[in-house]
Amino acid sequence: MFILSFQTTFLASLQILMMALVGYVLIRKRMINEEALGTFSWLVINVFLPSFILSQLLGNFSFQLYPNWWIFPLLSFAVTLGGFAVGQVVLLCYKEAAAKKEFLSLVSFQNSGYLPLILVATLFSPEQAQILYVYIFLFLIGFDLVLWSWGVRVLARQPIEKFEIRNLIHSPVVAILASLVMITWGFQKFVPLFIMKPLKMLGDCTLPLAMIVLGGNLAALRASEFKSREIGLVLMIKLLVLPLVALSVVLIFRMDFLIGFLIVLEAAVPSAVSLSVIARHYKIEEGLINQALFLGHLACVVTIPVFLMLYTRLRGGF
Repeated sequence: MFILSFQTTFLASLQILMMALVGYVLIRKRMINEEALGTFSWLVINVFLPSFILSQLLGNFSFQLYPNWWIFPLLSFAVTLGGFAVGQVVLLCYKEAAAKKEFLSLVSFQNSGYLPLILVATLFSPEQAQILYVYIFLFLIGFDLVLWSWGVRVLARQPIEKFEIRNLIHSPVVAILASLVMITWGFQKFVPLFIMKPLKMLGDCTLPLAMIVLGGNLAALRASEFKSREIGLVLMIKLLVLPLVALSVVLIFRMDFLIGFLIVLEAAVPSAVSLSVIARHYKIEEGLINQALFLGHLACVVTIPVFLMLYTRLRGGF
């Protein structure tokens, strides 16, 4: 049973890698260029993912079904602060570390949307997956707010004078908040089927295309001089230490199975690809970030299944 549990989670991670590999090959073989990849990314962020969010939340979420919905943005703050705290402790012990701000950002911010969504889709029944989709979308409210405000300040070398609200306009947070407002006023009951069905069909394209974009982004990353020690520390903290801490916490407090699964999963995924976008925008040295992103997304194919297997075996899931 132990091997079977690992096999289940490993095969789910392998499916993600295979979809990402499509995007990687398309860019490496120059079948598409980075401009086309940017178009795909725009479609995912501005069309497919909002459609997915709207169809899932309007169809499956209500404040009566999820009275503790506000917990999930707070959980995202806790996961981020946990990574930041561990990173600060490591930097106190390793004062000669290069690119300290990049290091802190890499251990603080995780790929909290696409990877968790697709892992949930491959591991759970449709009924349980719908619940976890809602949890992830609520989690993203807190994550995006922190990443595009405090996260930018941590990473940027020059002082950021003010919070740039436009960073959130193209974020999933907009679709999430719009859904919550509609549900608050009961407007979702009046959305006709001829609108909901196309939303669902568009939303169903999100996860495969998002993985293709992720693979293409990894292929397009430009790395400078290899920083082996810093990268090793990032991978150790992000893929081993933080998920181990999260696993211990959810087991000690015996949290609800699906909530505990979400916490362990969010702690186990690699660093956020958005960090590379922020680095380019603010003209920050991308070497450490891009190297850690690439190697982290390769290594997580093994590390994520290990922690999900441990969690499900200890909690009796799957």
